[in-house]
Amino acid sequence: MSSTNGNGINTFRYNTSFYYQSTIIYLIVFVLYLVIRGEFVEQSYTLVIQDPVLYFLAIIVFVSVVALVYNLFINKHIEFSEDKISFIDRFKTRSFNIDKINQIRFSRQRRAINSRAFRTIRIKINSRIRPIVIRISDYENQDELLARFEELKSKIENK
Repeated sequence: MSSTNGNGINTFRYNTSFYYQSTIIYLIVFVLYLVIRGEFVEQSYTLVIQDPVLYFLAIIVFVSVVALVYNLFINKHIEFSEDKISFIDRFKTRSFNIDKINQIRFSRQRRAINSRAFRTIRIKINSRIRPIVIRISDYENQDELLARFEELKSKIENK
């Protein structure tokens, strides 16, 4: 979700819903496998822990939880203000003035012809050799983010 501060700064947060969903699904599969693989003998339940599939599922759940916690910790987001765009995470902030932006291009992935989910934005900065590449679907409120970049592109082309 984007939020607007009193200063006219729009903030677009990194979308972590995929990490939440995958962690929940992996955890459900892990628990179901534990229940199915265990043995019920005379009113008692015996857990089988010598199963390699159980270890594999446990590793998948652990990696998924670590990825979720890492992305929550990083707190990645994009901020638009009147005169600059900022790419912010917990450890660094990269800000670029609008007058330093040379070009903004919108592109699509080749496999997804009509899909808006895989649109990318390439921002060419005067002082950088490589462009900054942003995937729109990686951020919350994709339509508003795309509108802000289109507005920024029109500002740059009209200067």
